[in-house]
Amino acid sequence: MKEVDARGSYCPGPLMELISVIRAAEIGEQISLLSSEPDSLRDVPKWVANAGHTLHEVDQIDESTWRFIITVER
Repeated sequence: MKEVDARGSYCPGPLMELISVIRAAEIGEQISLLSSEPDSLRDVPKWVANAGHTLHEVDQIDESTWRFIITVER
């Protein structure tokens, strides 16, 4: 699983980093995104759904960081 550590990056940074990694990924590959940007809670799930990928989980791993697990579908 590839991990994108976008902690400390401000909107739309985490989403842009995720998009870059997904574009280079293989179908079926899982990506873990770490983000401390609260807007990611809204933006990442929306983009993942619109792009046709699968969001498996969103976990809060500490008081200011969330982990998104995404599978590349196309």
